Amino acid sequence: MFTDTEGIIFKQVKTVNGRRMVLLFSKKFGKISAGANISEKGKSKSSLAMRPFTYGRYELFKNRDSYHINSAEVIKSYYRIGEDVDKYMHSSYALELTEKLLQEEEPAPGIFRMILDFFDIMEKRNKKYLTLILAYQIKLLQETGSMPHVRNCVLCGGKEEPAFFSVKDGGIVCSSCRSNIHDIANDTLIYSVNFGIVNILQYILDNPLKSFENLALNDEIQKQLGRIIRSYLAYHLDISELKSESFLNI
Repeated sequence: MFTDTEGIIFKQVKTVNGRRMVLLFSKKFGKISAGANISEKGKSKSSLAMRPFTYGRYELFKNRDSYHINSAEVIKSYYRIGEDVDKYMHSSYALELTEKLLQEEEPAPGIFRMILDFFDIMEKRNKKYLTLILAYQIKLLQETGSMPHVRNCVLCGGKEEPAFFSVKDGGIVCSSCRSNIHDIANDTLIYSVNFGIVNILQYILDNPLKSFENLALNDEIQKQLGRIIRSYLAYHLDISELKSESFLNI
């Protein structure tokens, strides 16, 4: 069966006889693996659509258990991201994190639209790339239904002043419930928080990613929020030590 879909290439691996195996985030089918005979180093319109940070349209042949990319064309190239090392590294992390969160052949139109919004913002941005990464991480968790509870205490449901963020419990814990958490001082999955951190989390959750073009968190907030989100991803989704993460200060 022949079909086509918009998509973004996560990665590709050379195999034999000039063939490649491509991991494609397709709008229609979700994350799929597909064979291809198209090289990203060529100058044809299909080759250009195989390059990193390219939003393309891909013509596929689909049989019972595999896909093959017959041709491709560029819808939009985010080539400026590839021209800046910092933008490239941060965007590579966003792609790798997205790939790890997605299941094979499960369409995720909200996340597809969001990664394009991420590229749009990153291409224009000239500072505070980590702020954008943090916002993207939080919005990804929201899209996948994995977001922690930040609007009330995860233990009692109350809306008192937050005292801690408990990674194990999956959200904020109020002052009244702090006695229910054992060995707070030595628990590395519990973080002290205040209304500032909680308000930032709520603000990001309540607004689309594309509205954060000028959002810039101070360095201390970035560090604290980054530690919480990294621990949360590792504990609840088993996502840690991504290859691209080693090049970033997150």
